[in-house]
Amino acid sequence: MTRDLAVVGAGAAGAAATYALRDEPVDVTVFEKSRGVCGRAATRRKGDCTYEYGANYLKADDDRVTELVTEALPTDGLVDVEEPIYAFDADGDVEPGRDADEHKWTYEAGLTQLAKRLFAETDATVETEVRIETLDCHEDGWTLLDSEGTDLGRYDAVLLTPPAPQTADLLGQARWGHDDRRALRQEIAAVPYRTVVAGVLHYPYELDVPWYGAVNADKDHDVGWVSREECKDGHVPDDESLLIVQMNEPWSVANYDEHPDRLVDAIAERTARLLDDDRLADPDWTDHQHWRYSQPEGEVDRDLLARASEHDLYFAGDWVAGEGRVHAAVRNGLEAGEAIADDA
Repeated sequence: MTRDLAVVGAGAAGAAATYALRDEPVDVTVFEKSRGVCGRAATRRKGDCTYEYGANYLKADDDRVTELVTEALPTDGLVDVEEPIYAFDADGDVEPGRDADEHKWTYEAGLTQLAKRLFAETDATVETEVRIETLDCHEDGWTLLDSEGTDLGRYDAVLLTPPAPQTADLLGQARWGHDDRRALRQEIAAVPYRTVVAGVLHYPYELDVPWYGAVNADKDHDVGWVSREECKDGHVPDDESLLIVQMNEPWSVANYDEHPDRLVDAIAERTARLLDDDRLADPDWTDHQHWRYSQPEGEVDRDLLARASEHDLYFAGDWVAGEGRVHAAVRNGLEAGEAIADDA
């Protein structure tokens, strides 16, 4: 008998879970509040530039995910960023850091291709610009309602993949009288998150540095991360530079509500100082993004989450995996999809 599953969130975990169910007797409908897919692994385009302003790439830290990306899914346009990652300290001294041989994958068309390619292997229905507001539990499943109160149908099971605070909010609004609801909501709401403000800085010349990215190792600099999109094939035209600058959490929290113009000016000024290049204080165009829930920084009781399957309710995401990385979200999504298949 075919079951109906609702997946809330079309990020990496939701896409991977849907992919894991592609050959199972499960009809999947995915609801995504944004216009696109892949969540915080986000891609934008401006002029001739393509850039990732959230998660910057997919790491080769999980053999199963590596096999999925390099063998199971189409590999046309797959990019392996070859330049190394350096590190810098509070004084701004940039030096060789992580292993230069570490694989860092994206796509010429952007990292959102990961979710697009996962969904393309399935028969799932993906509904974008739909914000789920309420979960209504019944003896034989769940009904989902959007922010306008529209009934989106009844489903045999639900998989929740938004960041932990948003998942906790959904549970708080749920029409579900079981004691497990309170315990789950409290546990999930306690997962801490890092807040990050990101600046995108474009220049009509290419920087002469040997690295792709540089990370603040001691977490005591206003800049937490800076990377060069021109190191990714197909992202930036020749002889141009496009920097992704992610500020550290204290600075991001303190400046979260700053006017965008002043925010970007401050990011550019700090980037110029860090890289000892006064030209960088004056980019020819910019962009920015606020990530209130950038990365989870705590563990969650996975045994408690697993108990929710007794109510045909499941969870997936980097916060469930306990690691704020794209590969972790993908792996956890695959595992969640398999668990749903086993219970079907």
